[in-house]
Amino acid sequence: MAIEDRRLRERIARRQLITATARALAESEGWDAVTTRRLSTEIEYSQPVLYKHFGSMEEIVEAVALEGFGELAVTLREARHGGATPAGEVDRVAAAYNGFAADNPALYDAMFTRSTRLRFGAEDTPAPLIEAFGELRQAVTTIAAGGDVDTLTEVLWAALHGLVLLGRNGRLRPEHEAERLEILLARFRAAAS
Repeated sequence: MAIEDRRLRERIARRQLITATARALAESEGWDAVTTRRLSTEIEYSQPVLYKHFGSMEEIVEAVALEGFGELAVTLREARHGGATPAGEVDRVAAAYNGFAADNPALYDAMFTRSTRLRFGAEDTPAPLIEAFGELRQAVTTIAAGGDVDTLTEVLWAALHGLVLLGRNGRLRPEHEAERLEILLARFRAAAS
């Protein structure tokens, strides 16, 4: 049993090395720089070893995205609980969401813009996606006055995502980022109540 345990630990460690290296390369050079050839060179394993862990680059991106959703859930949870009362939860969570996207652009791309098989609202939705959505939903619940909380959460998430991508791609004036977020949240609170 000890040999099997050791092999399992080694397999998990290699898998984590692959995803960590892919993520680091993507953050420093963009996702186009992340290829199986480049990864195998960086981690000093052959490409067949990579394919023992992941069937394709898309599976590597999905693994990175799942890690990202787990991290986003933690970030949003900390923001939600960062105040003495539920008042202001939506504001704190929205600011944390924007900060997470700004601090992790390649990770954010893996989570939301790269093609993956990860789906929200499906029977097989992975737990990290459910947890991240759940944290945002909990914050929206504090201001939802009888509306469909899931739909309100989807609308807020879509609006935050739009602001993130438009701002990051230089489509919006950077000096007005805080003002845009404040306007969005004020309108959202008014519509939700």
